[in-house]
Amino acid sequence: MRGACLVPTPLGDARVVADLALRPAVTLALGHGAGGGIDAPDLVALTTALPARGISVLRVEQPWRVRGARVAPAPAQLDVAWVAAVEAVRDRHPGWLQAPLVVGGRSAGARVACRTGAALGAVGVVALSFPLHPPGRPERSRADELTTLPIPILVVQGTRDAFGGPDLLPAGIDVHSVPGADHSLALWRRGPLTQAEAFERIVEAVVRWVRARP
Repeated sequence: MRGACLVPTPLGDARVVADLALRPAVTLALGHGAGGGIDAPDLVALTTALPARGISVLRVEQPWRVRGARVAPAPAQLDVAWVAAVEAVRDRHPGWLQAPLVVGGRSAGARVACRTGAALGAVGVVALSFPLHPPGRPERSRADELTTLPIPILVVQGTRDAFGGPDLLPAGIDVHSVPGADHSLALWRRGPLTQAEAFERIVEAVVRWVRARP
């Protein structure tokens, strides 16, 4: 079952698209990156597959995307809008969040989930293509957002990610590596996996990890 709504935040309305499992064991709320929206291929792959596996998926579109802006605001504003959107869903559509909550997202959305997950009462974080550093600037590490996280995290990272591959991730966190994938989790044409195979493995890894959280 699918539902969609606009919810208020201090930065304007956010859009939430809910793809609900019949009897959800977990709800996974996902944010998008700074260069794209909730229709990113990896987010769509999870949304398509997870409800049939007992996991509801909420995709949250930040207010800046809803109003058609091209540039994302500062990280602190992303955090404010994300928290407000999730809390608004709790108030207005409690049935969408009746199961334990896991938060996540891709790229900038993964960072937002890491920074706010504990405050939202999430039992875990799924980070797709966590941007460990700006491209070509490994000295500007953001690994502290992973190492100081007080709840479990799964990072899904491509081995060709210009923002930092799986080999740079801190020890002690759960990692699913995607051979040959870039920051968009897109693959070389002649890589070890097809795109469909890569997404299938990502889905399986997320399902196993998420269902083990509650």
